Amino acid sequence: MKKLIVTFALLALPAALKPATAETPAPTPFKPGERLRYEVVWPSGLSLGEAEFVANTEQGGWKFGFSLAASLPNFEIKDQYTSETDFNLCSKTFHKQFRHGSKQTDETVTFDQDAHRAQRTTAAGGGESSFDVPPCGRDGLAFLYFLRQDLARGRISPPDDINFGGQYMITVTYAESRPIMVAGAPREADRILVDILGEKAQHSFEIFFSKDEARTPLAVNVPFELGTFSLRLVE
Repeated sequence: MKKLIVTFALLALPAALKPATAETPAPTPFKPGERLRYEVVWPSGLSLGEAEFVANTEQGGWKFGFSLAASLPNFEIKDQYTSETDFNLCSKTFHKQFRHGSKQTDETVTFDQDAHRAQRTTAAGGGESSFDVPPCGRDGLAFLYFLRQDLARGRISPPDDINFGGQYMITVTYAESRPIMVAGAPREADRILVDILGEKAQHSFEIFFSKDEARTPLAVNVPFELGTFSLRLVE
């Protein structure tokens, strides 16, 4: 905000220059209580289910959630992810629970940011393992919100290691800006390409982020063998 009195500006300057810490909130484009709902769409345009992102603050940081429920012929998908971070969006815990047909997973990753280590615990006696993480290690859900923060600041997040149960290298690339249809109306969006590389897996997809202040994800397109599946924002 433009200052009307120079003295006020000088008094405010030290506070403005004070860096954010893990205990103090940094400005973010998303706000506590944000809830984004999406339709899960088959390549033919048929709706398969719904998904939702939720962001809230809690003591000492953020809590993010993502849920997805979709049904294909003889195949049900039900995902639930929860990420707890400090105010710098460095992960504290990441809980991953899903059912894809007959395959089920329920595991929690706990981050020790001071030691740059994390521990993964699998439910029902599935065992434990520990591994190194980079400074300010992030899980995949926390990284999405970190990317929105960077885009709001006019920059692209650099390549980084993220955790999604296992460790992956993630690279994001700006592709283009163009309008896309959202709820029957055109919205200006930045198309961002995402590449994720792990020891045994590689994934590529695209996210369209609105040019609004919140840098809202408008659509996510993920290619599979059967075609490209989409999450489309419902407004």
